[in-house]
Amino acid sequence: MKVLIVGATGTLGKAVTAELGQRHDVIRAARSGADIALDIADTTSIRQAFERLGQVDAVVSTAGTVKFADFAEMQDADYRVGLDNKLMGQVNLVLIGREFVPDGGSFTLTTGILTHDPIRYGSSASMVNGALESFVKAAAIEIGRGQRINAVSPGMLVESVPNYGPYFPGHDPVPAAKAALGFTKSVDGLQTGQVFEIF
Repeated sequence: MKVLIVGATGTLGKAVTAELGQRHDVIRAARSGADIALDIADTTSIRQAFERLGQVDAVVSTAGTVKFADFAEMQDADYRVGLDNKLMGQVNLVLIGREFVPDGGSFTLTTGILTHDPIRYGSSASMVNGALESFVKAAAIEIGRGQRINAVSPGMLVESVPNYGPYFPGHDPVPAAKAALGFTKSVDGLQTGQVFEIF
């Protein structure tokens, strides 16, 4: 299969690329430094990338930015970072991408453990992840043409502990390679409307 991996240059994206690249023709997409430029916060960028690539059998997103800050300091603009980027960026990958994915193709989005296990400074991430998971479950009912849509919800990555470990007290980190298996389940499996939790 021809698989587009958005966010392929990040920690999780590299692991997913290595995992899926064992069996599929992988195209790496990111804002820079990848096979194709794609900024999920810009619908024009998304459409241009798909028009350049043409049909792809599966779209995988490991991209998305949110603001981490004390709730007492969070303002409208701070929440909009996650809403415009991680949430609507991934939603727009589906809305635009469905034109370029064939019957029976799939979409896999990324959420995260903070949906169900919130931390201090993570209210935006929890909100966005929860919205994405609800979107996946609802969109699966109506997407049509045999297309599938799922999400992968990994725990904090082992590779991210040096940067984020202090914010996740008591969490048991998961290796990125293990988190990548959730994407294999989504891309190579048959389920839809699911959230694959990896922790």
